[in-house]
Amino acid sequence: MLVKTFGSAVYGVDAIPITIEVNIDTGVNFFLVGLPDSAVKESQQRIEASLSNNGYRLPGKKITINMAPADIRKEGSAYDLPLALGILAASDQISAPKIDEYMIMGELSLDGGLQPIKGALPMAIKARNDGFKGFILPEQNAQEAAIVEGLEVYGVNHLDQAIDVLTEGGSISPTKVDIAEAFEGQLSTYPFDFADVKGQENVKRALEIAAAGGHNIILIGPPGVGKTMLAKRIPTILPPLSLEEALETTKIHSVSGILPEKKALVTQRPFRNPHHTVSDVALVGGGSNPKPGEISLAHNGILFLDELPEFQRSALEVLRQPLEDRVVTISRARITVDYPSSFMLVASMNPSPSGDFYKPGESPDSEYAVRRYLGKISGPLMDRIDLHIEVNPVPFEQLRDRAEGEQSASIRKRVVAARAIQTERFKSEEGIHCNAQLSPKLIKKHCDIDKAGEVLLKNAVDRLGFSARSYARILKVARTIADLEGKENLGTNHLAEAIQYRSLDREGWLT
Repeated sequence: MLVKTFGSAVYGVDAIPITIEVNIDTGVNFFLVGLPDSAVKESQQRIEASLSNNGYRLPGKKITINMAPADIRKEGSAYDLPLALGILAASDQISAPKIDEYMIMGELSLDGGLQPIKGALPMAIKARNDGFKGFILPEQNAQEAAIVEGLEVYGVNHLDQAIDVLTEGGSISPTKVDIAEAFEGQLSTYPFDFADVKGQENVKRALEIAAAGGHNIILIGPPGVGKTMLAKRIPTILPPLSLEEALETTKIHSVSGILPEKKALVTQRPFRNPHHTVSDVALVGGGSNPKPGEISLAHNGILFLDELPEFQRSALEVLRQPLEDRVVTISRARITVDYPSSFMLVASMNPSPSGDFYKPGESPDSEYAVRRYLGKISGPLMDRIDLHIEVNPVPFEQLRDRAEGEQSASIRKRVVAARAIQTERFKSEEGIHCNAQLSPKLIKKHCDIDKAGEVLLKNAVDRLGFSARSYARILKVARTIADLEGKENLGTNHLAEAIQYRSLDREGWLT
């Protein structure tokens, strides 16, 4: 007897339907074909033990299972459940006439229990789009799959419950999720707040500008001045995730298997903080079986690189293309996948190997050592960082000041208002959402300056030693400063403030 069940494979952040054909005939053997990997091949032992421990049996006949399309490699143990149910239905141990109306995924334990899977959300989206009635999967993943409207999602924790769903008159009810409650309930819940930061008003201002325009920023200062503390509070002033952004971010986290169990949505912007020993592949994604890297896990959020010069230069250089294109393409002999990587880069570093700003004749480091240290970060990478801000130690009086600083909620209101201006400005521009993404053509259109502004920029280039590559960055940041003030035109005050955020481009910065 031939029975078809349906599962799914995830490639990139999208799912592909897999047809599992189970045929039982005369003879004695077990064949599993369709390009399965080792984990899929091992399913025979798990399925046999699971069936035996729950009053069923693996038929002593010739069992042929084909996983189509046969030219796509099937990976992982999540196919156990559709394989087992297909065998039971094909051997008439259960009656499941509507088994082909459901997408089924789940890893079996030897006692029949189910283990969570990766990629439940993109699988559910594909099941809905392909017209499946429902999706049967482990209970731990039911919440994330249930946010897909128009699909019955059954979260089960045992083989018997999965069989119950397929049986007429079954008692298992679909999982329901209130999307509005799941999405809006945790949008503004953060353990940190800018009110905790003493002093550093100039740095807070720079971070507000960076958040308002989506600009990359680097914090330069000695140890202990609060660079990491400030960086961890940036998500609290970023605009809340839209539902579309939340779904896109959740898909990436679901595919990576890092979405918390029984959680439906990622409701806060990601903050990824990889250690400086991270490899190229871990940072950008890839591997023999491509997986998202840190830059994709930071999509719609922040990638924080602490102690930037300590990272391997090769790892930093792979950031250059994703920073520009906001997508990373992983190419292998068998497959090419795209992972979104639209993130805000926040970096921090010491100004010298010893940790302090260089002072001629006083610093323990030579000027050569300091320049060599700073030179670990390539020019092309620095070119993609819009704001450079020096972070100095906070005076004792400010540390002891009991007055509370401005709260993140107040700063966020200004950031959201500036982003709203940009959304309206770029509504006809595909793929452009904030000032940091401005192309040369759009800079010319939206960042026009008057004669006084031209004189100011010319003096900056001539006197401060700015390179030509700084020109566009200054205009982008000035555009954001003007948006924060609600101004249509760029003024000399906006340009002057933007110019001061190019510390590492300035000649004589070391002294």
